[in-house]
Amino acid sequence: MTEVTDADFEAEVIGADLPVLVEFTADWCPPCRQMGPVLSSLAFEEGDRLKVVQLDVDMNPETTNAYKVLSMPTFMVFRGGEPVKSMVGARPKRRLLEELADVL
Repeated sequence: MTEVTDADFEAEVIGADLPVLVEFTADWCPPCRQMGPVLSSLAFEEGDRLKVVQLDVDMNPETTNAYKVLSMPTFMVFRGGEPVKSMVGARPKRRLLEELADVL
C-alpha cells in the first residue's frame, strides 16, 4: 500500500486515473493499525479498480487540515480529483466493500 505526503498528494491522489481510497492515519491510533491488513487486502484484490493509499496526519498537516480531518481513521474516496465519499472509524472489510460499492 502506498504512503502519500503533502508533497505528492496532488500527483498520487488528485491526478490519479482510478478512484483513490485515502486512509488518514496515525502511528498512535490502534484502530488505524487494525485497518492495515484490511486495506492491504483491499488494495491487492481491487487494485485494478481502486488505488489505496495512506496519509500520516502527524507528518502531513497541510492535507489533513485542507480536508478537515479530525478523527482517525478517516477514509476518503477521491474520484476525478474530488472527494466523493468520507467515512470515519475502523470497519470490517466486508462493510468497507459495501460502502465503496457505489464509487467503484
